[in-house]
Amino acid sequence: MNASPNQQTTEEVAGIARWRFALVMAVFGCLLAAVLVRLVMLHTIDQPFLFEQGEKRTVRQEVQPAMRGMITDRFGKPLAVSAPVVNLWINPQQVNIQQLPLAAKDLGLPAAQLVKKMERAASEGRSFVYLKRQAEPELARRVLDHRIAGIYGEDDFRRFYPAAEVTAHTVGIVNIDGKGQEGLELAFDEYLQGQEGSRQVVKDLYGNVIKQLQVNAVATPGQTLALTLDLRLQYLAYRELKAAVAQHHAQSGSAVLLDARTGDVLALVGQPSYNPNNRAGLRAEHMRNRAVADVIEPGSTMKPFTVAAALQSGRFSPSTEINTSPGYVRVKNKTIRDHRDYGVLDITGVITKSSNVGVTYLSRELGADNMWDFLSKAGIGQASVLGFPGEAVGSLPYPEQLDALRLATVSYGYGLSVSPLQLAHAYTAFTQKGCIRPVRLIKANSSDENCQRVMSEKVARQVLNMLETVTGKGGTGTRARVDGYRVGGKTGTAHKVGRQGYEDSEYTAVFAGVAPISDPELVLVVVVDAPQGKEYYGGEVAAPVFSRIMEQALRLRQVAPDDGKVPTLQMAGGPA
Repeated sequence: MNASPNQQTTEEVAGIARWRFALVMAVFGCLLAAVLVRLVMLHTIDQPFLFEQGEKRTVRQEVQPAMRGMITDRFGKPLAVSAPVVNLWINPQQVNIQQLPLAAKDLGLPAAQLVKKMERAASEGRSFVYLKRQAEPELARRVLDHRIAGIYGEDDFRRFYPAAEVTAHTVGIVNIDGKGQEGLELAFDEYLQGQEGSRQVVKDLYGNVIKQLQVNAVATPGQTLALTLDLRLQYLAYRELKAAVAQHHAQSGSAVLLDARTGDVLALVGQPSYNPNNRAGLRAEHMRNRAVADVIEPGSTMKPFTVAAALQSGRFSPSTEINTSPGYVRVKNKTIRDHRDYGVLDITGVITKSSNVGVTYLSRELGADNMWDFLSKAGIGQASVLGFPGEAVGSLPYPEQLDALRLATVSYGYGLSVSPLQLAHAYTAFTQKGCIRPVRLIKANSSDENCQRVMSEKVARQVLNMLETVTGKGGTGTRARVDGYRVGGKTGTAHKVGRQGYEDSEYTAVFAGVAPISDPELVLVVVVDAPQGKEYYGGEVAAPVFSRIMEQALRLRQVAPDDGKVPTLQMAGGPA
């Protein structure tokens, strides 16, 4: 019996359905097989390649910056420290332009200007632009918390100088990359830098560290540099020098305070100065350490060395008399004058009255070889090996260059040059019993026993006693006195050299002195360059500054006064 047409059609439909189902299942089976094959390939054959590509996109070798070493004074007070900051930067190829105004608002930048800058950088194909360097961590965190694609942050350090302009010339500065540019920051750059570290980390799209994989090298901080400076004395010297330069409308000034026994630099200041924490409008002449890098003709502050050389020769004593009448002497074609006719002076009186005629006679008796030998032993014209960048050596003519006239001018401080530091260092020959040790700016565990003999102890004491008469009645430096202490020193006033030779109305005022004379503790040199007005002599301009600095320094160091009275301690401005 034949099937009906309807039954045949139903069977055909069912057959087609089974065929389609089988086809679909076969396709799904093939797809599943293909996926399984692909999975196997990804986990076997392609796995190294994919792992490498994944690491390239997420694993980073990150440099860990090293903290720069601290610079301190002799008591550990910080003069230069490094604080953590964050450098914010942008990849213009990745950054979300629409979100840039959020970052601009936090940073206080014009949003339209920032957007325009990034669009221009992107069109130029750049992939790195600084958004803000050395941002404070809190500010950087606010910007990064917006999670703007293309904005990243990296750790860094910023140099900060707590004493600011007071120690700027000595400590120096670093650039924005943390490299020394001036002063001790430059001289000891390698010592202070430290060693960078590195680590391997996983970062997300926004530059955030997700996981630290390993540390390749640990960052090693730089070493601490301890100076011989006493920050208390540095503050008071800076304050008094700044006031004097302003009072006399001077071009510049400098002051050097040394430990009379060891040669340690206790204060080293100059004017004009600058704030290393804010360098807006900074000028090159403000950055120069004038106490170390500038040279001056020291004028009459050289006379004690001429007298010491004469005493050391054995041909003169403090009581030897010299006839300086009529107040001038003719040497070759030059007339050398005193302020007035002092008549007959003993050697002490030559110092007290600052007689040019008197030292001219002494130098003529000594001769060029003896004068040069004595002055060079005292460090005149010699490098102080301080290691300071730009340190001036000064000049001292060789004996064969010293004819009768030049020998005479050298005897009272013309025709040679010294830095204020060199002059102060030379004066320590009188306070160290005729011996001179290297000057030091870097603190050492023990004093340097390497001593250059300049003169006998007896001669050094004789000259110290003579220097005391300069600040006494009838001397040229009475304004350098310090109440309660025996103080000695020497004034100096030198004409400045101009284009046409020595200027008649431009001077350098100098005072170099020691206190207390009974048992020297400190040596101080004050230089005021080109003071304006009626007062321009060293005894009028530099001596009062010496008095104010020395008085406070002696009390701060708790040096017992010579008059037996208990000193009243007066603190200088700045930290105690």
